[in-house]
Amino acid sequence: MWLANALAASLPLLASALPSPNPPSYNGGGEPFFYKGHDLSSLKILEDGGAVYVDTERGNVTRPAEDILGDGGMNTVRLRLWVYPKAPYDGGYYESYGLNYTIPLAKRFFDKGYKIYLDYHFSDYWADPSKQATPEEWPTTLRPLASALREYVSSTLVDFHKAGVDLSLVSLGNEIRHGMLWPLGEVDVDIEPTSARVANFTNLATLWAAARNGVRDAVAHGVQSPQVMIHIDDGWNVTLQETWFSSLTATGKVKTSDWDIFGFSFYPFYGTAATLANLKTSLTTLANKYNKPLHVVETDWPDICDGTGAPELSEPSIPISVAGQIQWVHDIVNVVKSVPRGLGRGVDYWEPTWLNNTGLGSACQDTILFGADWSQYPKVTGYSRDSVNMFKGV
Repeated sequence: MWLANALAASLPLLASALPSPNPPSYNGGGEPFFYKGHDLSSLKILEDGGAVYVDTERGNVTRPAEDILGDGGMNTVRLRLWVYPKAPYDGGYYESYGLNYTIPLAKRFFDKGYKIYLDYHFSDYWADPSKQATPEEWPTTLRPLASALREYVSSTLVDFHKAGVDLSLVSLGNEIRHGMLWPLGEVDVDIEPTSARVANFTNLATLWAAARNGVRDAVAHGVQSPQVMIHIDDGWNVTLQETWFSSLTATGKVKTSDWDIFGFSFYPFYGTAATLANLKTSLTTLANKYNKPLHVVETDWPDICDGTGAPELSEPSIPISVAGQIQWVHDIVNVVKSVPRGLGRGVDYWEPTWLNNTGLGSACQDTILFGADWSQYPKVTGYSRDSVNMFKGV
């Protein structure tokens, strides 16, 4: 997710052949399991700052946010993981996405029966298409860096296992269109000719393969094998997707069998070409080429988006409202489920409980699923909107 340059003022409250697909998880009826998720990475930060969540459908009773969202159809929780988060990043706010924070939070949700999707950022800070900084304490040459990455993935997966958390999905990198672990792993998908672009992808492929081997190492040590994802942004852009994945595999260091799932971000704020029709074209093309499951792993839609700085949304027929939030996600679910051979397998909404960052990286004012009441500051109350039920029945 491309984080907004400024959070709300109340930060103290913290925030190709067709390979065989990996055997999917199935529901009891024999249908492939469909992941309906919310990213709740910042939830405990808000709670520790005094935030409470109220279920408006149950007479305004205070309940854990995951219980409210679970009643609304959520079956998966996505959580990000940073390597060595530390001050002075944003006054120390972002110290909270490290292993010691994320494992107990994952355990809390896992014990309630939710699938856990771990999103590795491979950085001490936000990793997205605009920044992918190598952790400060890691090596700065390729082979030692690859070794450190492999060991990190293996050891952290073992740590989750020892804590009693079986991870269902693991994304090796977050929105890695421009690579990861910069500068060594940075890539430019627009380089021509093809031979030069493939050469440019070689370091990234080396590093990503090392991370993948870290998963294999953990499984060899008794960790339940998770499904492995590659996640890049602009899921609607079929040219980007085809070029990016073909460049990665053309290095010879990453095979199509090395990952199980495609993960894509799909937001309506950053360009009017992010249409549902283009998303369908992209997902269908990749399904036909690779025969692998595909997920939309980041999205959201505004309840409020007005004023001079408001962006033009990619689907203007969908209302900017709570009802529009529901329609947007239902439409995405329908697109994903329309992918050939049942390969569309999941949708995740990004950070619906982040009460002091309601724009969620967009120029809109409010895209979360709870109305934030600051009248008793520093306490904040999040009142559930009807859109908490967006996954119910889909």
